Amino acid sequence: MAELNQVSAADFELLPNDRKRNNETIEKPSLSFAQDAWRRLKKNKGAFISLWVIVVIVAAAFISIPYANTTTTAEQNVMQQNLPPKAPGNLPGFNGKQKVDGERFDAYKRADVKKGEYHIFGTDQFGRDIFKRVLYGTRVSLQVALIAALMDLVFGVTYGMISGWKGGRVDMVMQRIVEIISSVPNLVVFVLLILIMKPGLFSIALGIALTSWTSMSRLIRAEVLSLKEQDFISAAKTLGTSPWKIGLRHLVPNVSSTIIVQLMFTIPSAIFFEALLSFIGIGIPVPMASLGTLLNDGQTAFQFYPYQLVFPALILSALMIAFNLLADGLRDAFDPRTRD
Repeated sequence: MAELNQVSAADFELLPNDRKRNNETIEKPSLSFAQDAWRRLKKNKGAFISLWVIVVIVAAAFISIPYANTTTTAEQNVMQQNLPPKAPGNLPGFNGKQKVDGERFDAYKRADVKKGEYHIFGTDQFGRDIFKRVLYGTRVSLQVALIAALMDLVFGVTYGMISGWKGGRVDMVMQRIVEIISSVPNLVVFVLLILIMKPGLFSIALGIALTSWTSMSRLIRAEVLSLKEQDFISAAKTLGTSPWKIGLRHLVPNVSSTIIVQLMFTIPSAIFFEALLSFIGIGIPVPMASLGTLLNDGQTAFQFYPYQLVFPALILSALMIAFNLLADGLRDAFDPRTRD
C-alpha cells in the first residue's frame, strides 16, 4: 500500500513558463442572460435553422403582393385554368408540361400564355396564381396567429400573475374559472362567435385567444407562486414597493423565458386551428385566402391536380415543424439547468 501511494515527480509534467496560468484571471468571457441564451440557441442546429425558415416565410408573406393582385381578369380565368407549375430553367415538374389521356403537351403554349410568364405553383380552377394566393394565405394565417398570441400574452400573463400573487381564496376562485373555461369545447366557442359576430379574421383570432389563454395563465401562476417566496421579492416588499411595480420590475423579467417559449407553442397551434376551421368551412370566408381555404380548394381537385393541395400543405407543415423546433430550442436555451 505504501508503494502504491508513492508518487514520483516523473508522473507530472511541468508547464513551461509561457503557459503559467493566473488563478485570478477569468478565463470565460462574461455574457448576459440573453447573450448566453442566444449562444446556446445557435448550438441547436434544428432550432437555429427553423428560426431562419420562419424568418424567410414571414418576410415573403408580409412583403409579397397585395390581395388585389391575387385575382385575374375574366379572360385569364378562361384561358389559364388549372395550369401546372412552371418556373424558369425548365426544371422537372416545373416545366409547364401536362399529361391528359396519355398525351403530354405544353399547357402554357396551349393556353396562349405570354412568353416569360410563369406560375411557380400553377393556377387554380379560376385561373388564379396559386403562388400568390399561398403567400397571401400564409399572411392571413400568421395575422390570425399573431393577434391570438398578443391577446394570449396580455390577458393570460396578467390573469396568471394576479392569481399567483394574490393566492388564497382569490387564487382558488380564479383557478375554478380557468377550469370551467378549459372544459368548454373549442368548436362550441367558435360556433357561438360566428352566430354573434361576422366571420372573419378578427373573430377567428378572438375565438382562438379565448380558448388558448388558460395554458399561459396556469404556467405564469406556477412561476409567480415560486418567485413570490424569494428573497428579492421580500426585500422589495420591505422597501414599500407597490405590487404593480414588483410585477413589472421583478416578476415579468423572471418569467419572460416562460412567456416566450409558451408563445412559440401558441402560434403554431393557432395557425393549425385556423387552418382546420377554414378547411371545414367556418373560418376565413371566401374569397379571402388562408392556408385552410387553400387546402379545402386543393382537396376537391386533388385527384387530377394534386399540386393545388401539395404546396399549401408543405407551407403549413414547414411552419408547424419550424415553430415547434424553435420552441424546443428556446426552452433549452432559457433553461439554466442546461447551461454548459
